[in-house]
Amino acid sequence: MKVRVFEGIIPPLVTPFNRDGTVDEKALRAVIRYVLDGGVHGVFIAGSTGEAYALEDKERLKAFEVALDEVNGKVPVFAGTAQITTEGTIRLTKAAESLGVDAVSIVTPFFITPNDEELYAHYHAIATSTRLPVILYNNPDRTRVTISIPVIKRLAQLENICGIKDSSGDMTYVAEIIRNTDPEFSFFCGKDTIIYSTLVTGGKGAVPASGNVAPELIVNLYNAVKRGDLQAARAFQFQLAPLRNAFSLGSFPVVLKEALNLIGIPVGTTRLPIQALPEEKRKALKKILEEMGLIR
Repeated sequence: MKVRVFEGIIPPLVTPFNRDGTVDEKALRAVIRYVLDGGVHGVFIAGSTGEAYALEDKERLKAFEVALDEVNGKVPVFAGTAQITTEGTIRLTKAAESLGVDAVSIVTPFFITPNDEELYAHYHAIATSTRLPVILYNNPDRTRVTISIPVIKRLAQLENICGIKDSSGDMTYVAEIIRNTDPEFSFFCGKDTIIYSTLVTGGKGAVPASGNVAPELIVNLYNAVKRGDLQAARAFQFQLAPLRNAFSLGSFPVVLKEALNLIGIPVGTTRLPIQALPEEKRKALKKILEEMGLIR
């Protein structure tokens, strides 16, 4: 029996910054309130969308604290605690656990390419170091590492490894994970353009970056699938596509931050070396948001 079955729409939130580069706690609270108003089922703090790679450990931990306080038990708070090393990940995971987060999500190591046995040992050591539910995170476009199906099957047998977020966009991989794991093992789609396809294949939900900007739309998609209205769900998926495709207007995740700024939720910009959008790209993004009804 798994420690907990998670499901639904859990956006990986941006980390807002002040003009001096410090984490803007007030703005983070505003983003959290916005997505909660959109009906999301959880929030994911300090993932790749949250620029975890650019945050110091103390900044991540402060963001977890702020999220826990603002959410106040309404939905689960998922903490991104991945580091390149096993030891570093365990250390941050234990610190997050002490704060009271509901679960941790851990992307594969990056800059290095561990083999299957090394990946299994990495996640096994992390899972056995904590009582928290652990969600694996496969993002090969960013890390150049893929968690193989055999490794996922083995890891899914551990009591507190309760699911996986996959951002590969590979529907064959998606289907094979769902086919080879128990129903209580939660598969979360991390590729916003295939949320519909993932849900109808048996996925439990999504961790969509575009949920920062259009949470209600994605929750509507999820709810439509849950009630069996696949025609409506597909329509919602297609409505979301222009926003997700707009990510190519700039280096990730600056487009999301600029989109939030444009819809009236100031979050600042990204940390260097990622720079603000050029004005012509910003205008293109604004047009997309207007056409989606997100700027009124």
